[in-house]
Amino acid sequence: MNVKVNEKGQAIPTGTELITEAAFDRIEGTEVRWLSGGAAMINSRGTIIMIDPVLEGFDMPLTYEPPIAPEEVKRIDGFLVTHIDNDHFSKPTIHDTASVTKEYHTTQYVAEVMREDGIDGVGHDIGDEFDVENIHVKLTPAWHNWQNEHQKWQYREWKREDYCGFYMDTPDGKIWMPGDSKLLDEQLAYEEPEVILLDFSDNEWHITFDGAVKLCNAYPNATLIPIHWGSVDAPDWSTFNGNPMDLEKAIVNPQRLKVLVPGEAYPL
Repeated sequence: MNVKVNEKGQAIPTGTELITEAAFDRIEGTEVRWLSGGAAMINSRGTIIMIDPVLEGFDMPLTYEPPIAPEEVKRIDGFLVTHIDNDHFSKPTIHDTASVTKEYHTTQYVAEVMREDGIDGVGHDIGDEFDVENIHVKLTPAWHNWQNEHQKWQYREWKREDYCGFYMDTPDGKIWMPGDSKLLDEQLAYEEPEVILLDFSDNEWHITFDGAVKLCNAYPNATLIPIHWGSVDAPDWSTFNGNPMDLEKAIVNPQRLKVLVPGEAYPL
């Protein structure tokens, strides 16, 4: 199942699959890759999207070798960011892939931060839709404004609309990344996607384990690719320490849970 438990009791991936130049080529169908952490890469018939890639510069120790370095990224047609947290929004990665990136899409606030940093980010409201070549994308709501509870971050009011998920319609099926979020009623009522990139962190500012099970069972035929687990060497942080084997035991149709190592491709 691509999962092992280390000496600290963390469930971590069994390894890494390096991403080569061929992963950016035009292909017949659509492939989804977990990049580690909360990040993913999609190749849909040659259209390349990366969501929340943190390929360098993260400020906590990691449990894996990155599947690709920024200088090895051949092309990004759409660079999508769900929110500002530094395990999802990596300024070093953005700048070091800028020469091969066509466009950036995110929430209004994160786009503003991008533009202040010299990156031409396009900001969207929740519910907005746009196209990245042959992929149609819609922003879905998220609830993750945890910063309002901490004095360090109260230099602004953090709003719900500063955070989002992305629901993507490709020629080969629908892919949804809800993003970091408490469970919302709206998240249980979409057209069933073929693939869900699932953060199942048992944390009050994430979906919680019970919430993840509820979401999984609302879409009983969707393939589930767990993300946001096993990547950060922080055994006491619930935000990083879900175990896919626990999720497998709790959901309907558990055979649809596809646990990838960082860099591994799942074809729709």
